[in-house]
Amino acid sequence: MPPNANFLLREVGIVLFLAAVGLKSGQHFVDTLMAGEGWLWLLWGAAITALPLLLFGFLGRLLLKINYVRVCGLLSGSMTDPPALAFANTLCASDSPALAYATVYPLTMLLRVVCAQLLVLFFL
Repeated sequence: MPPNANFLLREVGIVLFLAAVGLKSGQHFVDTLMAGEGWLWLLWGAAITALPLLLFGFLGRLLLKINYVRVCGLLSGSMTDPPALAFANTLCASDSPALAYATVYPLTMLLRVVCAQLLVLFFL
């Protein structure tokens, strides 16, 4: 199979998967958002996502003097977000973002597993 056809099939597959997940999970989104504490959960989710990224992005860039593409790689690795890494890779010709991503990614995945176990332990 030619590489371009293989790439196309992979991309179509992931697009269909994400569309199915989005349609299934989003059918009651407005009802959940409008009922009771929906807005509060949305604000908490936005804060949990945005505040650490902004804080560590500014700290890394301004205090630690890490260049922008490495900060992008570090932050995409901390979110385990390959599309963010793809964006960072388009910013420069070097592999600096991918190296920063690979440095942070294993620790992030380990901490996710440990934190999930601790949350289950503490709240059950």
